[in-house]
Amino acid sequence: MLGPLATYAEPHCYDLCAEHSERLTAPRGWEVVRLALDSGPPRPSGDDLEALANAVREAARPQERAAGGTHAPGDRDTHPMEVARRGHLRVLRSPDS
Repeated sequence: MLGPLATYAEPHCYDLCAEHSERLTAPRGWEVVRLALDSGPPRPSGDDLEALANAVREAARPQERAAGGTHAPGDRDTHPMEVARRGHLRVLRSPDS
């Protein structure tokens, strides 16, 4: 069966791009079932847009540390302060200073 990409695992179907799906052939005695597709590109659903908006809001939200007083004695801060950044490298302030 050929159709749009599956959103879940389907054991007897292939997930192929348009180019490869056109060239797919079946063994002798088998038949390839091609599902009719909409001619236009798929439009994002409301759930997709809401998930995207939530991800953007979450990324824009400042990182909060644990509520005060929840650290056990002797625990160090697990989020050291970033002093500088260059590319993918970061300089972190020592937890002791």
